[in-house]
Amino acid sequence: MTHENERKHSNEDRGSGDLTYLIDRYQKEIWNWKQKEADWIKTQNLLQGSKQIIDELSLRLTSLARKVQELEYDNNTYKKEIEKLLAEKTK
Repeated sequence: MTHENERKHSNEDRGSGDLTYLIDRYQKEIWNWKQKEADWIKTQNLLQGSKQIIDELSLRLTSLARKVQELEYDNNTYKKEIEKLLAEKTK
């Protein structure tokens, strides 16, 4: 091979090598972005699930607080009723 042919052949190898290197690099970069996207989706799903749980717990808490108020009211009403009956009985 002449010197010029060697240089031409060497440049062709380097060119295809550079292209292979770029393709590999971009494939790794695409893979990394896909991994990040998967993590984002996972985090978003976790966030949505957490929000749903918080909403459900808030509804239950509100319902239980209302129930406690009703029971306290009933308890006070029964106490007054009992006191009234005891007062009448002692007369």
